[in-house]
Amino acid sequence: MTRLVALYALTAAIFFVVDLIWLGGVAAGFYRRQMGDLMRPDVRWGPAAAFYALYIAGILVFAVLPGLDAESLGRSVALGAFFGLVAYATFDLTSLALVRDFPGPMVAVDLVWGTVLTGGVAAAGWGFGRWLGVTP
Repeated sequence: MTRLVALYALTAAIFFVVDLIWLGGVAAGFYRRQMGDLMRPDVRWGPAAAFYALYIAGILVFAVLPGLDAESLGRSVALGAFFGLVAYATFDLTSLALVRDFPGPMVAVDLVWGTVLTGGVAAAGWGFGRWLGVTP
C-alpha cells in the first residue's frame, strides 16, 4: 500500500507541474482569448484539487497499473492517451453542446492536450511504478 501511495504522489506531482506550466504559461493567453467572459478571474482551488485527485487515480487505475501488470510501457501510454482523450472530451464536447459560444478552437487544442498530457504522465507513472517495485 505504501508503494501505491508513493506512486500516486509522484504521478500527481508530475501531472500538476506539467499542467500548471501549460495552463499558467504556455497556453494561458490562448485560453483567455478563447474563453473571454466565460473564464473566472481567479482559480477555485477546491474543485481543481478534486479534479486532480480523481484524475490521477484514474490514470493509475486505467493506464499505469494495467501497463505495469503487462510489463508494457506502450500499454500504459496508449491507455493513458485514450483515457485523456475520453476525459477531456467529456468536458469539452459537452460544453460545446450546451454552453452558448463555447469556443471550438479551444476544444481541439484541449483534446490534443488532454491526450498528450495523460499519455505522457502515464509513461512517467509507469516508470515510477517500475522504480518503486509496484506489482498490481
